[in-house]
Amino acid sequence: MISDIGYAISAAAYLLLVLLLLTSRQSGLAKHLLVLAGLGTAVWSLSFVSQLAGELSPQRLYVADALKQFVWLLFLASCLQKSFASLWQVLQRPETIAILALPVFVLVLPYLIVLEPMWLTLLQTVLALEMLILLELVYRQAGDQQWTFKPLIMFLGATQLYEFVLYANATMVSEVDGRYIAARGYIYFLLAPLLVLAVRRIKHWGINIFVSRDVVLHSSLLLVAGVYLFVMAMAGYVVSYWGGEWSTTIQIVLIAASIVVLAAVFMSNQIRTKIKIFITKHFFANQYDYRVEWVKLTKTLSMSSNNLSDVYERALHGFTDSVNYDQGSLLMKRGNFFEKVASLNTPNMTQEQNALLSEITDYCRHTRWILDLHQYISRPFDYPDLHLDKSAINAFQYQIVIPLLHDDELRGVVLLNAKDRESINLDWEVRDYLNAVSDQISSYIYHHENGKALAENAQFAAFSRMSAFVVHDLKNVLAQIDLILCNAEQHKDNPEFIADTFETLEHTKSRMDKMLKQLTEKKEVQATNDAATLISPLIEQVITQQCQGLAPVPELIVQSETQVVVDKEKLKNVMYHLLNNAQQATDDNGFVCVTITYSEASHMLIVSIQDNGCGMSQDFIEHRLFTPFDTTKGNAGMGIGVYDARNYLTAIGGQLSVASEEGKGTCFTLNFPTQ
Repeated sequence: MISDIGYAISAAAYLLLVLLLLTSRQSGLAKHLLVLAGLGTAVWSLSFVSQLAGELSPQRLYVADALKQFVWLLFLASCLQKSFASLWQVLQRPETIAILALPVFVLVLPYLIVLEPMWLTLLQTVLALEMLILLELVYRQAGDQQWTFKPLIMFLGATQLYEFVLYANATMVSEVDGRYIAARGYIYFLLAPLLVLAVRRIKHWGINIFVSRDVVLHSSLLLVAGVYLFVMAMAGYVVSYWGGEWSTTIQIVLIAASIVVLAAVFMSNQIRTKIKIFITKHFFANQYDYRVEWVKLTKTLSMSSNNLSDVYERALHGFTDSVNYDQGSLLMKRGNFFEKVASLNTPNMTQEQNALLSEITDYCRHTRWILDLHQYISRPFDYPDLHLDKSAINAFQYQIVIPLLHDDELRGVVLLNAKDRESINLDWEVRDYLNAVSDQISSYIYHHENGKALAENAQFAAFSRMSAFVVHDLKNVLAQIDLILCNAEQHKDNPEFIADTFETLEHTKSRMDKMLKQLTEKKEVQATNDAATLISPLIEQVITQQCQGLAPVPELIVQSETQVVVDKEKLKNVMYHLLNNAQQATDDNGFVCVTITYSEASHMLIVSIQDNGCGMSQDFIEHRLFTPFDTTKGNAGMGIGVYDARNYLTAIGGQLSVASEEGKGTCFTLNFPTQ
């Protein structure tokens, strides 16, 4: 009976291991051979349960042991290389054939010739010795990974050493000791956790088995209850043994105390929570070493830069490095739109993907949740009130969507995907970790954007100071004109006065032209006069009144149009800057074309300014085009025209985008909201 119990719990343990292996999503030779070895050990254990297989005979003993050794030797043979190949490739290797020859020989030989028991036990001893030799080879081959292989070596080493002692002793006395056989089930059961630990440690096997913390919690509670009941039983036995008139009373008290304590353990949520936290902290390794991860993130974000594009790139790398992903995009909110400001190994999104992203960002804006789109496909009920087209999600190139929040406002989103790496499971620990990373990086971006805004305000302050000097010069010019007017009545018939007057006026005009070019019509912000209007007449006025002095003269094409709400003077100012830039960048024999069209799909009025001028590089567009006071015109420009145009479009809920290629031309696209 004792032997049957040991082998029965051993079989249960290895069947449980097989079930854990089958729950692993990864599939490969390592998993298949471990399942075979675990299943073989479970069947081997069951073959020694007399209630199932009957009385144990020597022949069944030797056959069962040889078969068990065969499956474990096959597994070790596949370990004698750095990566697992297919089973057929493993079996074809001469080393594997040599390793498996001995257990096959031990299985077949008794059926060919009659052998004395001593020779049968000697063959089993040699099998155990072969296993020990192979274990040493596997351990030496592991190199700097020896620590990960230690549990496997300890498991097989202990079991095979026991087998070696058992059969070596039987060979000397020509009889197998039944006590050794009866104890084997318990020994294999007690050593099974080492095999589980080996599977968790050896990462290149690609097996990720998981034991729920709740399972461990309930098992621990049952263990505590069992220990407590054992102590109570021993106390009751002692009381019963010593006897006395108080024995019955003490037994009743102990039973009542047992019931109270067990009820407290199983029903108290506080006690259960404390036990669960203790188990999580002391018996489960976290997925991340948070000290290392936080130091790594801090180093990534600590590099100083005055360029916002570098800040965005570094922020994106902070996210991708935190989860070891190789694909991602960072999008920041600009008015009613999200603009991609940094990307890693990602192509541009299609119109359908942008539509899906709009639905996702709306959901993130309301819930502040991190989304796992792969998880949404299999478990949509985890995301209530989110209804996405699953076919669109399958075509979407990202897995994880992380909202960037500041002061409870959605400032941007991060899209991550594992292109050539293993995807992570977004459980509660990873969510908490990414939320912490998101808070840190959001603050990092926010402070740099504020610093950039402060720097731009300082530049505008300098611009205001410059304007004060210009006003001073204008006063001097005005004084010169007043002096001419005062002397005109008296000296208007003097030819020398007339000549001097024209010379003064020419000098005055030159100074005023210079001041006007420096200011580039940058005016103080005034109250807006927004009104619904058609854009084409305003653009026609700009072309007729302000763009005729420079070739090529822009051409206006109206395909379809509807009214939009704009400040007419502000819009004309924006259009003049963009058209003048296009004229200056284009040869006299080139073209500048303005096209107006209305998109019913997006409810936007689209104005495109296309030229075939010198064009711009992608680096210039990303780092300089929208930077205020950065100009390529020297003292002739202030570098605020395009910057002012984009800010105005963003302020009214529109969008300004640019596409350009050096040597071929540029196209500015202005989107005006119509609703």
